[in-house]
Amino acid sequence: MKTIQGPAIFLAQFLGEEPPFDSLEHLAQWAAGLGYKGLQLPTAPRLFDLEQAAASQQYCDDVQALLAQHGLQVTELSTHLQGQLIAVHPAYNELFDGFAPEQVRGDPAARTAWATQQLLWAAKASQRLGLKAHVTFSGALAWPYVYPWPQRPKGLVETAFAELGRRWLPILDAFDEAGVDLCYELHPGEDLHDGVTFERFLDAVSQHPRASILYDPSHFVLQQLDYLAFIDIYHERIKAFHVKDAEFRPDGRQGVYGGYGDWQDRAGRFRSLGDGQVDFKAIFSKMAQYDFPGWAVLEWECCLKHPEDGAAEGARFIREHIIRVAERAFDDFADSAVDQQQINHLLGLK
Repeated sequence: MKTIQGPAIFLAQFLGEEPPFDSLEHLAQWAAGLGYKGLQLPTAPRLFDLEQAAASQQYCDDVQALLAQHGLQVTELSTHLQGQLIAVHPAYNELFDGFAPEQVRGDPAARTAWATQQLLWAAKASQRLGLKAHVTFSGALAWPYVYPWPQRPKGLVETAFAELGRRWLPILDAFDEAGVDLCYELHPGEDLHDGVTFERFLDAVSQHPRASILYDPSHFVLQQLDYLAFIDIYHERIKAFHVKDAEFRPDGRQGVYGGYGDWQDRAGRFRSLGDGQVDFKAIFSKMAQYDFPGWAVLEWECCLKHPEDGAAEGARFIREHIIRVAERAFDDFADSAVDQQQINHLLGLK
């Protein structure tokens, strides 16, 4: 069995204009001071130059050396925003244009081409960094039709997933060539948001061996999906792990859909670690049971607690939940050292 690596922290929610949140060097010093051992890096240009990383081994070596000075390493690169732009339904064109550079805004085809190139660079950059996994979003063509009213025309979902698979297949092949698993965060707003949709996608990409899952139980709490059974079903495809808490407290006025409320007013809310309802002891046990090979990465998203408090508490929380796995069976002391001849005798075999 393998012991999960960690604690690590996803930096996307902590980027800012003021130190220590304004540069990779400052963020590394801050995170190390809280006890983190790994950083999941968003590929924001001011934090990590994705194009340069894909082209230059020296650049990647320099990034690793910078982090090593603080006892840190890169866990995964993130292209969540770029992955979102691989597939955008026209209803969201204007809003998602903000994720893209100005030169491709207002041109969905150019925007998708730009995002595709970003993912191809991410595969090469991950390889240069010696990483085994990469995290992203799938994008969505069918999401506006998630609730079938009015009834969806037959074939709409099938066509959407066929197109999604067509767009992602060459990217998956690039990650395969790089020796890196491409992990989709199953997330509302994405066409890949639960087990059923992930299976649809696997069919669309011919069960591609690199199509993997970024497991985040908080999104399953808000969907009311059994997040422990999910691990039992999909553990072979889970290659990345966001440690994020959530709570779901429905009442007589609202439930899963939240009544268009702000986050603090919704029945389902993200919380800082330990403040929600996720059973992390059970999750970490299952991860140990199934030999999860990666990192436990804090993603902080809480509508109540200050992010710096969430980050400080999160490092301790993850460290206390990581199970150092046993190197031998607990009852090895009672091993009677029976040989094959004795086993045959015990079973009445000749």
